Amino acid sequence: MCLKKIEEHQLEMKLVDIEYTFDNNKVIFYFTADGRIDFRELVKDLASIFRTRIELRQIGVRDEAKMIGGLGPCGRPMCCSSFLGEFYPVSIKMAKEQKLSLNPSKISGICSRLMCCLNYEHQVYEENIKLLPDVGDRVSIAGTKKTGIVLDINPLFKTARVNVTKTDGTVEIEEISGEDLKVVEEGVLKQKHEDINMAELRELED
Repeated sequence: MCLKKIEEHQLEMKLVDIEYTFDNNKVIFYFTADGRIDFRELVKDLASIFRTRIELRQIGVRDEAKMIGGLGPCGRPMCCSSFLGEFYPVSIKMAKEQKLSLNPSKISGICSRLMCCLNYEHQVYEENIKLLPDVGDRVSIAGTKKTGIVLDINPLFKTARVNVTKTDGTVEIEEISGEDLKVVEEGVLKQKHEDINMAELRELED
């Protein structure tokens, strides 16, 4: 009935869920919309049909996903509908620090926003990154006379892949603990940046 009335009033809103209060004194209609909706006439119609108090509550896309439920990209029930009591801000920076692909389809959930799970290990990555050199830095290796250029870092394991130049002039790639590396020159090798649309990525943030 509500869907029919929404159509009659030509309102650009999507009905998500309906809820009766425990005392049956009020019906709450949850909906999503791109902007503000003037639903005063709709409320009058619904009140005359249900003969009780009516509340229309606009919710965000994350709340919509939480109500509907489903499976995440990992194959498990979505965090928001399983155990998350509240939503926390998630940013593109979190995906970057975790060395994830910045392809929107790979880091967003069914709500078309950044996946909540990016927040779970963010503090660990943020702390460990401080212990590592930046990609492109020239570093020396403790206990040796060898130097090299950092090709990649693994914040989770606190290691870096280094293009090591040995004393005999040969070069090989080694995985080295950040504790054994000291920066001797910053930014020797320029990083290759992924071809991304930052405007599109910003739309995924809260």
